[in-house]
Amino acid sequence: MEYYALTGLTAGQLHKLSLLVMQEIGSLVKAGAKKPPAVGLLDSVVMVVMLMRRNATQAAAAAHFHCSQPTVSRRWDLLRPVIGKVLARYVPDPVQVLGREGTALVDGTVCPVRDWDAIPDLYSGKAKYPGMNVQIACNLKGDVAAIGPVPVHGARHDAYAFEASGLKEILEKSMAAGNAGADLGYIGVDGIGIVPFKRLSGAELLDCSVNSTRSSARSAPPSSTPWQR
Repeated sequence: MEYYALTGLTAGQLHKLSLLVMQEIGSLVKAGAKKPPAVGLLDSVVMVVMLMRRNATQAAAAAHFHCSQPTVSRRWDLLRPVIGKVLARYVPDPVQVLGREGTALVDGTVCPVRDWDAIPDLYSGKAKYPGMNVQIACNLKGDVAAIGPVPVHGARHDAYAFEASGLKEILEKSMAAGNAGADLGYIGVDGIGIVPFKRLSGAELLDCSVNSTRSSARSAPPSSTPWQR
C-alpha cells in the first residue's frame, strides 16, 4: 500500500503513530472476541488519516480498504480523537517556529464542508462555497506556527474568526501581544499589530514591503489540507 500517497506520512511515521494509538486503546476489539477486526490497527490508522488528509468520503474509504461504510464510521469515531490526543505532545510551541522576537503572519482559509441545513452561516461569500473558517499563523518562510483550534462558520469574517478560533490566545501566550501581521481584513483587530494600508485612488504606491512579506502566509494554509464530512 502506498502510504504516503494516501496520508502524506511515511510508513515509519504511520507505524509509530499506530504504536502510540495501540498504547492508548489497547485493541480494536473487545477481550474474548471470536473474530479479528475487519480492518487491522495500522490500516485503520491509515484510513482515518486519509479521511482527514485527502477529503475522501467514507464510502470511498470502505471500497479502498475492503470493508463496510459503518466500519469506517466506527473507526473514524474511535480513532480520530485518540490520534489527536497522542500527537498533542508533538505540537511545537509557536515560538519554536517564529523565534523569540519573530513576527507571526496570520491568515484565514475556508475549509469546504457539506452545506448542512441544520447548521447556519456555513456559506462563505468570499470563497463562494460552504465551509469553516480556519485561522493559521506562520513565520516569514511560510512554516505553520499555530492553527486556531476552534473552526468558525465560513460566513464569519477573518476579523471575527481570529479571536473566536482561539488563535489570538495561542499567540498571546507564546509571544509578545500584537506582534503579528495580516492583510487588510484584519485592520483594527486586537492582537494584529502590522497591516498594510490601502493606496488612495490615483496615488503612487510608496511601499509594498508589507504586502510582499505577508504573501508568505499564503503558502501556509495548503499544508493544512481541509477535509469534508
